Amino acid sequence: MNAITLDRAEQAIGQIAVELPGATAVFRRLKLDFCCGGQVALREACDGKGLPVEKVLAELATLDRPVNLDAPVEAGALIDHILERYHAVHRDQLPELIRMARRVEAVHRDHADVPAGLADHLEQMEGELLDHMAKEEEILFPILKAGGSPMAQYPIMAMRTEHTGHGQQLEHLMALTNDATPPMGACNTWRALYAGIGQLQNDLINHIHLENNLLFPGFEPGPQECCA
Repeated sequence: MNAITLDRAEQAIGQIAVELPGATAVFRRLKLDFCCGGQVALREACDGKGLPVEKVLAELATLDRPVNLDAPVEAGALIDHILERYHAVHRDQLPELIRMARRVEAVHRDHADVPAGLADHLEQMEGELLDHMAKEEEILFPILKAGGSPMAQYPIMAMRTEHTGHGQQLEHLMALTNDATPPMGACNTWRALYAGIGQLQNDLINHIHLENNLLFPGFEPGPQECCA
């Protein structure tokens, strides 16, 4: 276990919840209080619950996702990267964000900066993303992995159009959350929610970039073919 991971054991559990998107789901499942009891170090919180801190640290380490855009060039390997780094991550991210958004909207409903309608918007994003990813996984990606086809341009065009819609949803998401900036004095759940939304924004932008600008162009007709 590296030094960074071991240092995390001495961090306040609330700090980890805010700085590591996805940690709240782990803490909630293990019944570790990151909100009211968030000032306690992770090691102490684990000891209090009889949990081996090394196992909790190992689980948290899986949430340390790279933010760079290093990706394979070959289409099949790039598709596998997209599936693992983005499709699987979106499926993990959104249910926890929706849960936290509902809690923040309920508990802080009288706060001037409460993001009213955030949970509903995230649910809409989740539904559309799940549908979009399923179409890629079941229809488009198998065609591209098999070497492509002249007919691939039509589902690619549809995916590009849906990507534009995802971008518009992100714009509304940032407007609802003041660019994922929590208000002064926000509780740990609110701060963790916005940290997760910031990660979702970066992930979805990078996801769309890899498909639109790296994967799809290799299977689309060039200008001469279009005008033939």
